[in-house]
Amino acid sequence: MAVQTASAYRGPAFVRIAVALQTLTLFFQAATAGLLLTSAHGELLHDVGARVMYGASMLYVLAAVLAWRPGGASPRPVLYASGFLLLASLQVVLGIAHLPALHVPLGILMFTGSVLVLLGTRPGGVPSSTSTTG
Repeated sequence: MAVQTASAYRGPAFVRIAVALQTLTLFFQAATAGLLLTSAHGELLHDVGARVMYGASMLYVLAAVLAWRPGGASPRPVLYASGFLLLASLQVVLGIAHLPALHVPLGILMFTGSVLVLLGTRPGGVPSSTSTTG
């Protein structure tokens, strides 16, 4: 039985924090989207939230790469993070173009996906892929 030190968990913990931040910012974006319809401040909050959400997506990519390369973790989170960053870029373009028919469903898809990734990154959330032979 191998004993892991606390440093072995820094990478994945950073990934969990980055995904949690991304999920929180996506939820904030959903709330401010509703404010767009009812408040004069909704547009400003949604605009600022979009910038923070994009930054959170970039942080997720950074965290996934840092957990993968020096930490020796799986490269799969890098693919997920890169996909989220691509979707965030598309969201920005659709938002600037004022295409809510595409912007809103993509936002819902991103939030749902981020929640699913967040649930999968918690300790014990997904069984490991190691096979047991015996």
